[in-house]
Amino acid sequence: MKRRFIVIYAVFFTLMSAVICCIAVRGNGSPLPQYTTEINRLLTRLSSDWDTFSQQRDTLGSSGEDFDYAVINADGELLFYTREDISTSVSAATSRFDIIRDIEYRGETVGRLIVHDPYRDIQKANDRKTAYMIGAMAALMLAVSVGYFIYLRARIVKPFGRLESFAARIAAGDLDAPLEMDRENIFGAFTGSFDIMREELKGAHLREEAAVRSRKELVAELSHDIKTPVSSIRAMTDFLLLVNEDESQRDTLNSINGKAEQIDKLISNLFSATLEELEQLEVRPEELASSELADIIRESDYLKKVTSADVRDCVIYADRLRLEQVIGNIFSNSYKYADTDITVESFFEDGCLVAEFSDSGGGVPDEELELITEKFRRGTNAAGKSGSGIGLYISNYLMERMGGSLSCRNNGEGFTVTLRLKLV
Repeated sequence: MKRRFIVIYAVFFTLMSAVICCIAVRGNGSPLPQYTTEINRLLTRLSSDWDTFSQQRDTLGSSGEDFDYAVINADGELLFYTREDISTSVSAATSRFDIIRDIEYRGETVGRLIVHDPYRDIQKANDRKTAYMIGAMAALMLAVSVGYFIYLRARIVKPFGRLESFAARIAAGDLDAPLEMDRENIFGAFTGSFDIMREELKGAHLREEAAVRSRKELVAELSHDIKTPVSSIRAMTDFLLLVNEDESQRDTLNSINGKAEQIDKLISNLFSATLEELEQLEVRPEELASSELADIIRESDYLKKVTSADVRDCVIYADRLRLEQVIGNIFSNSYKYADTDITVESFFEDGCLVAEFSDSGGGVPDEELELITEKFRRGTNAAGKSGSGIGLYISNYLMERMGGSLSCRNNGEGFTVTLRLKLV
């Protein structure tokens, strides 16, 4: 779309908006100040005839004035009113900006006169005129916007959709299918670059697989090479134990044999875990305002499932980055296994800020509660859903490194995760 057309479009609708705003502003204004004399005269009449007037209850009558009004006694009971839809209590009159005047009789305030402000009636008429203009303007904007949308869809959205589909395939690991070339759309200049990126990612992926395979082969080879001499050591110590009768030497040989067996077990463990990745996570707790915890909760709740979040004001001792990771894991699990609203409550206990995250998704069997924070443990409610069983384990580890703790329980309707954060 040409830049000149966009400028004309913006200028035209800016002027139209300015005209509508001027009309709306000129229509505002209340005529009540001209009734001051009439209101005072009515107050005088009510005061002089209060003994008779106060005997009425909820009476609808004629105004006799140029304005509508209601009269209530000192207890707030409605005595008289001139129209059905006007304020008949002090609270309603205050919300509608009505005039409220005390009625005095023999030196005491015996009731109140509520004078209806016709501003809203006048405003409705002005609003109708403004609405007609806005409607016409909106219809014109809609026609132009639909045309612009059709243009954007053909020139930008569809090409971007193809790029999005390509990115999804790349994220899923499909690095073989090339990106279809189309230099006619707005993204045409980037198409070749994206395909080069795919080829580079594929090459990097192949190199990574080769490196991992090489490392595994190296560990296997080293384990085999080490187990062979260790087995020889154990065989020789067993032989020496059979032929040696000296008790002190036999004790030494038994000790050597035990250490050799320990080395053999450690080498076997290299096949299942060569590096404890969890130990590589740095945790650097510091003083944080609890408002940052509230910000983390709001930012982590990307599906907007939190219906209430009560976080007490205090200063906690935590690592913000790791706290984001912990709360992100909690929300991710709730989204995946419960998919219900979430409530967050907090309170102080034993020098800690306790934050409870609760859903109503049914929870997990009671016998599994103590196990789900262990590595690779998942509840039976996770059947058929993706996951590795490592999230709560890592979260529990991080909370302990920050001087706090993580615990889980069923709340009757669902599942609750409790975080305990140290107070400063």
